[in-house]
Amino acid sequence: MRLEEGDITLVEADAIVNAANSRLAGGGGVDGAIHRAAGPSVMAELNEIRAKIGHCPAGQAVATKAGRLRALYIFHAVGPVYRGGGEGEAEQLASCYRECLRMAAERDLKSIAFPAISTGIYGYPLDEAAPIAVREIREFLEQPGPVNDVRVVLFGKEALRAFERC
Repeated sequence: MRLEEGDITLVEADAIVNAANSRLAGGGGVDGAIHRAAGPSVMAELNEIRAKIGHCPAGQAVATKAGRLRALYIFHAVGPVYRGGGEGEAEQLASCYRECLRMAAERDLKSIAFPAISTGIYGYPLDEAAPIAVREIREFLEQPGPVNDVRVVLFGKEALRAFERC
């Protein structure tokens, strides 16, 4: 596992994780940046997925091709909106990381890059989100499998420091 400060849209990895909303309809923050960089083909795929499933619940993810990004796939993970921590948010957040790592292994991918899911507009405190992310990634990497390069690409020094403390 590697932690780095940067722009996830510039990362070269087999899969890049998008912090998506449950409508899979694009948005601001990481979601908006990924959609702008990847181009309209990603939203076209999401429109097809949305027509089949309606929405994606918190803790789950769907996959699309990566459009113009330097990746094969984008995994659109829906993190929880933070409501104080007593409404299952920690398990939903952990599930986002597990689901994306599982999807990468199922596709026999070697590398995946995550943002700090739910820590932007969804309000999850970095000091609570970081240990969950690091724990899930570590536990996954302790098992044999194709994925051997997991990067967490963080926006800003505050986010990087929160993850480094873990």
